[in-house]
Amino acid sequence: MALSRSTRPDGGGESDGTSALTTGVVAGFVATVVMTAFREPTARSLPPTSDFLSRWFGGDPGDYPVSSILLHLAYGVGGGIAFGLGWTRREARTDEPETRGLILGSLYGIALSLFGEHVVLKYLVAMELETDESAVFHAGHLMYGLTVGVWFGSRERGDGSD
Repeated sequence: MALSRSTRPDGGGESDGTSALTTGVVAGFVATVVMTAFREPTARSLPPTSDFLSRWFGGDPGDYPVSSILLHLAYGVGGGIAFGLGWTRREARTDEPETRGLILGSLYGIALSLFGEHVVLKYLVAMELETDESAVFHAGHLMYGLTVGVWFGSRERGDGSD
């Protein structure tokens, strides 16, 4: 699978793998912060990673404030890297890479959300979300996907192909 190759403004290039990895780490981190900031005012609780940690290591979900946030960030960074590994440029480059990123990112966010609710939460955390919680969960992951997608799309502008 081909990965995107970016060119830095100073004229130096990065290898394909380094570019996708670096962009994925940053995009995943930023997108996780955006998702968490979106979710926080309505959820008023730690991310579901706290429930995961309490289920597997004992105690109360509230016993894991720092480790649950760090685990949530790690998942988000991993998701950004995974998106980056799938982010490829087409030979017929689009004039709208941010739009392409938004579309692909929204699909990615929805896929992550469905997998998260129906596999991770259900089987690894033994958690069933109520309707309102589910809606916020899905909306948060959509925000994540949109952020990751537009982050990658906006990085194509500096490649000298516009």
